Amino acid sequence: MLMKTRVTPVVFFLILLASAVPAQELLTATAFFDRVSDHYGGIEDYSAQITITNEDSVSYGTLLYRKPNFIRIDFERPEDQILVSDGERLQVYIPRYNVVLSQQLRARSDESLAALAGERGLALLRRNYSIAYLDSPAMVPLEDQSAEMVTKLRLNWRNTGEGYRQLVLSIGEDLLIRRITGVTADYREVQFDFRNVEINPGIPASRFEYRGPASANTFYDFLFEGEG
Repeated sequence: MLMKTRVTPVVFFLILLASAVPAQELLTATAFFDRVSDHYGGIEDYSAQITITNEDSVSYGTLLYRKPNFIRIDFERPEDQILVSDGERLQVYIPRYNVVLSQQLRARSDESLAALAGERGLALLRRNYSIAYLDSPAMVPLEDQSAEMVTKLRLNWRNTGEGYRQLVLSIGEDLLIRRITGVTADYREVQFDFRNVEINPGIPASRFEYRGPASANTFYDFLFEGEG
């Protein structure tokens, strides 16, 4: 009986502690990632302001996404540069040189694009990366002195065939990805920021049809030979 009277208050205290933990903290990192993926599964299309930062440059513009893996970025910097992909072919117009780079995508290249865009890409990340909280399940500022609070997940590659050895996803309360920070296979860091995201605005498929200027030279399969 003496042992029982000593243990019971401890058990009661632990129950109180458990009840005080926010529901999100009870989720494993993988379960939280799945919630994010499910949320993106209900998104047919979206637009956002995107900023891409790497070690020696910053680019920004307007990103359009449409299921299953249509992507278009109209850049303001570099000015008038355009990137369009329908999941099968990537086209990049570079006005500075008046050229269009057109690349048929392999499966792995398709994945790297889709990973930034929506449901399909998140499913590929789920399969090809291990998932953990960066530090803890608690929401933290997006960056130092930021008022924006996010949950941060760390994804590590399962094999060396992936484009990024590590990704850190910063996810807002609305379950939208606010920032992706990636470390490439050769240890270069690149950061993607998504702002002013508008969900399901009804972007037509025609926005992803692209032909460069008639005066531009087009170079096909400039990265590797397309798969026949």
